[in-house]
Amino acid sequence: MPAVMIGYARTSTTDQKAGLEAQLRDLQAAGCTKVFQEQLSSVANERPQLERALEFVREGDVLVVTKLDRLARSVADLVAITGTLKGKGVELRILTMNLDTSTPNGKLMLNVLGSIAEFERELMLERQREGIAKAKAEGKYKGRAPTARSKARRVLALKAEGKTTAEIQAALNISRASVFRILKDRSMPEEAA
Repeated sequence: MPAVMIGYARTSTTDQKAGLEAQLRDLQAAGCTKVFQEQLSSVANERPQLERALEFVREGDVLVVTKLDRLARSVADLVAITGTLKGKGVELRILTMNLDTSTPNGKLMLNVLGSIAEFERELMLERQREGIAKAKAEGKYKGRAPTARSKARRVLALKAEGKTTAEIQAALNISRASVFRILKDRSMPEEAA
């Protein structure tokens, strides 16, 4: 029985309609009988259609993507996805790279690519740390501005008005933890006095 080709297409935004259409066209041309698609950033913690595709594929199937960056956002993500596929007996095919993990060359290439991507990420982080250290030494680096702490007065004012934590969180667009932290910090000195 021939392998069933399952496609996955993703663009980062809904504005990238042409990019999604191109992926769908390429996946169909590659022989995909079912395609899962979504339009959201890969940095999003959840990619529901990718999750559905990974649940849907069965032993002997091939998951097909047009490009590696459409599938994984990091080496760790790639390792997790390929581990899931391997555990289910599913192969991976990346069209632009002519990579197919059902072949020994494809498996080797995927491992090499993962290693190179990890190496590049480590170099980038090292350069970033060096740049931050240099900027700090020159007095130019201030770090990220604390967004929630800058809203402390508003949090306290809303709490004084009798607003709930959820209402404060929604009104100021800050996390629940930030609201609690601000309220806790404010109550500490009063308790000590």
